[in-house]
Amino acid sequence: MGYSIAIDGPAGAGKSTIARLVAKEKGFIYVDTGAMYRGLAVHFLKKGIRPEDTEKIKEACRDAQVSIGYEEGQQQVYLNGENITPLLRSEEVGSMASKSSAVPEVREKLLSLQREMARSQNVVMDGRDIGTCVLPDADVKVYLTASSRTRAKRRYDELTSRGVPCDLEQIERDIIERDSRDMNRETAPLRQAEDAVLVDSSDMTIRQVADTILGLCR
Repeated sequence: MGYSIAIDGPAGAGKSTIARLVAKEKGFIYVDTGAMYRGLAVHFLKKGIRPEDTEKIKEACRDAQVSIGYEEGQQQVYLNGENITPLLRSEEVGSMASKSSAVPEVREKLLSLQREMARSQNVVMDGRDIGTCVLPDADVKVYLTASSRTRAKRRYDELTSRGVPCDLEQIERDIIERDSRDMNRETAPLRQAEDAVLVDSSDMTIRQVADTILGLCR
């Protein structure tokens, strides 16, 4: 059995950045479950499916294979053998991933792969329901959060640094809407596991957050 670290939290809390750093320093495999859901979202969008087309989403799951690999030490996401990593970070893909992940068939498609990775390897896994659903017996569980304003500013800085036009107020509105959707969905809602440690990164550096989580590991 592998050693597993589960990091949950809302959009923009810095889960993937922290999970990558913790995994690197522990020598573990980083499993970005959000990227896997975004991979399926790319599949749905390529087929012209709208987020509200639940039946079409269910059907489209049948001919989608999402996998994770590494090239030169960097995680890559593949959809039916095609490297789609550059497509994953758009707002359209993020929105589709958030909405489609509420469909049970979407979650079932990826759940077995995620659990198998945790059984066979030491992993750091981040997402919305890792500690509550995917890996309920994880060795370390963290609920990482930050204020909506802080998360919006981080996303704004990320986009503007890449030359992408964006509006801070709209980003924050989108984040608040996504929080509500993730927390109130019927299937595996976003919530803090009872045995998870709450870490609010609003006023913390990346290094401070990583050290806090590393300090929880035996």
